[in-house]
Amino acid sequence: MADRRRINGPPGSTIPPVFEDDAGQPEIMNGKGRDRAPNTIRKMFLKTGVTPSASGSAYLEFEDSGKSGVSGLKLSCTVHGPRSLPRSSPFSPHIVLSAHIKYAPFATKQRRGYLRDPSERDLGTHLETALRGAIIADRWPKSGVDIIISIIEGDQDRETSKSQGDETWDMMNALSGCITVASAALADAGIDCVDTVAGGVAALVQDAGEDSTPRIVVDPIPSDHEKVLGACCIAYLPTRDEVTNLWFKGDLPASDAGLYTQLVENGMQASRNANRVLVECLGEATS
Repeated sequence: MADRRRINGPPGSTIPPVFEDDAGQPEIMNGKGRDRAPNTIRKMFLKTGVTPSASGSAYLEFEDSGKSGVSGLKLSCTVHGPRSLPRSSPFSPHIVLSAHIKYAPFATKQRRGYLRDPSERDLGTHLETALRGAIIADRWPKSGVDIIISIIEGDQDRETSKSQGDETWDMMNALSGCITVASAALADAGIDCVDTVAGGVAALVQDAGEDSTPRIVVDPIPSDHEKVLGACCIAYLPTRDEVTNLWFKGDLPASDAGLYTQLVENGMQASRNANRVLVECLGEATS
């Protein structure tokens, strides 16, 4: 028997209608174009201590692009632990790290389910790898810590078609934000780390126009460019000058090793810019 008291939302994505004015021009234009310098990331808002019941917590929000239908990335992270492992668990001389990333059902164009899909589990694996290189794990033997991240709003253009494949590139921006907000939550929980770890994304994009040549930009928004050829997401420790996680995605020529090097260098620069916001936020929290 159906529950008549509950009104479920549409199972798929919905696109608002676009009306034409008297001159025959659409009011909402699909304007593409990046209004930032290639080496400039978007403005960020980061705050710790947003969830008092957790050991540590943080909230991260990226500035939206200002276009209709394109929202900024919003993340919420909570850290629970360190706490003792169950008696049935095997002995571990190091802390056991568990990362859980979940999109909210309303975070993307396609409505998400309540169970994690393979893409969300993949993001959790990358996050564990990135944070494991920063945490001093041997200080908490026989202990575990849980890192739970909720993606409240994704970096997607809700007016473009799903067939453009923007969702694959939005995962790169989501992972870089998860790395940064998790590092702030770990510091808020008082878990010792060798350095603050921040995420950054660099991409090889091509803009509209026949004479347009591919270029490398940091913190890309897929809706600002005609095509994204490839991207890399980096988890970087600025003080130690170490990379804890590196994720390449796209169709890049294997013979051009310099292109890979440029993507990594630009990704590291984006991580340094995000780390400045992270360090400033932690300084304000302790003052």
